[in-house]
Amino acid sequence: MTHPEVEMDETELDAQPLVKPSITIWNFIWPVGLGLGVLGIIGYFTYSKGAFTKFISEVDPLIMSGAFAMLVIRVVMGGWRISFISRHALGFRAGIRSQLAWDFASNISPSFVGGAPLTAYYIARESRVPPNTPIAIGDVSAVMTYVMLLDQVWFALSVPVLLVAAFYMDVIPPSVGLFGLWTIMIYFLALMGYTGLFAYATLYRPETLSKVAGKVFKLPFLRKYRNKVIAEMKGFELRAAVLRRQKSDFFLRGFLLTTGTWLARFGLVVFIIWSFVPNVDLLLLSMRSIAMAMSSLIMPTPGGAGGLEGLYALFFGDLLPDTSLLAPSLLTWRVLGYYIFLVFGISLSTRHIQKTISKH
Repeated sequence: MTHPEVEMDETELDAQPLVKPSITIWNFIWPVGLGLGVLGIIGYFTYSKGAFTKFISEVDPLIMSGAFAMLVIRVVMGGWRISFISRHALGFRAGIRSQLAWDFASNISPSFVGGAPLTAYYIARESRVPPNTPIAIGDVSAVMTYVMLLDQVWFALSVPVLLVAAFYMDVIPPSVGLFGLWTIMIYFLALMGYTGLFAYATLYRPETLSKVAGKVFKLPFLRKYRNKVIAEMKGFELRAAVLRRQKSDFFLRGFLLTTGTWLARFGLVVFIIWSFVPNVDLLLLSMRSIAMAMSSLIMPTPGGAGGLEGLYALFFGDLLPDTSLLAPSLLTWRVLGYYIFLVFGISLSTRHIQKTISKH
């Protein structure tokens, strides 16, 4: 990532053409259908007549406005972070659009693919470096990898907080049982270990990632992409060298922006539940919000569809004074934290199509 403050000793790789990841209507239908199906099951067992009316009547509008504020802060901080890490090859507004594209892509892509391919395409098309050409795919990969690294580090640092808090409160709901408790704790510790290895490989041994990618793409159904992947990983090694030369304030500011982004994500469900359960234990609610988010990292469906609805019922069901309010509050949370990003994504796609047509 060339910038007046960052001079590269290595030769820059030429920008490479991007192949736009395909999106079909099926990418939208099945995760939405799965999520609504699980919501329907939860509603069937917990809903009672007049529950939505009761939910609306008990909501404190001022506190609920905090949930909308969390939504805005999440997008703004995320976009600011992408713009900052790209050294402003992406402007602030383009960074926000890229963050929306990332959330959208994560919500419609299989978990083993994630939102990275579609987001890389979008970022490369949105950014411009002299002479008015898309930013190199290697630079896009470096930006996205560093953003994901910051996310992983934030989660890893949250683990000790949750483990300590678990001695004083039921961070993990008692309903999971002793086996479930130890399973989740072991998973949290494994996440810490994985983050350490990922950070070390990214910042100090990027060639290790290249070797792993080379072996993975020896598989028969991936072999045709191997040469391109290896070339891009070699480019990423150069960008990783740039990251290692950054000043400490670069990492500190990136981490602070990451903190703001994730606090807003966690805060969404906190404000929603607090708005109709005014006497809820806010500290316990916050800890469970973090624990639920970390547990959702292994959800096998796009956007955690289906699984997150179940986790919401598991982590927050016993904190509600009336189980009939579970479905209305769950729907509110998923609309603000999931479905709204599908709408944003469709809007961005429409905008991109219109820009493409106008150019031609």
